[in-house]
Amino acid sequence: MEGNYWLFKSEPGSYSYDDLVKDEVAEWDGVRNFQARNFLRDSIKHGDHVLFYHSNAKPTAVIGTALVVREGYPDYTAWQEHSDHPDPKSTADNPIWYMVDIKPLEKFSNHVSLQEIRNNPLLEGMLLLKRGMRLSVQPVTKEEFNIICGMGRS
Repeated sequence: MEGNYWLFKSEPGSYSYDDLVKDEVAEWDGVRNFQARNFLRDSIKHGDHVLFYHSNAKPTAVIGTALVVREGYPDYTAWQEHSDHPDPKSTADNPIWYMVDIKPLEKFSNHVSLQEIRNNPLLEGMLLLKRGMRLSVQPVTKEEFNIICGMGRS
């Protein structure tokens, strides 16, 4: 697998991995953090792989993987007054926020909990485990991606 690797967080009550499977392809919209926006706009490319992480769940866990099928483009939900995450400063002529499209690849038979990730010494360097790391979109290494996939398949 070439390309880059990412972890995307979503609250399952807002948008779950099962929702992604049902939709087949989905816009990853609503990100309102500048560092995460920069990843979406500048770094995430077609063909990159994603760990889909359920946050604010019991337990929080990586549920499966997805594939980026469309690179960053303006998040038009920011322009929609009645969307879940409008931003009146963002316009079609001057977009502030960006999104990508993803499709599901594999739902894990074993959800990989945050505690399991913490307990694996091979994953101790993951950004997810850094104190104060709350980004909903964050890079992971190919090795971290592969280790978590192995844990999810076992």
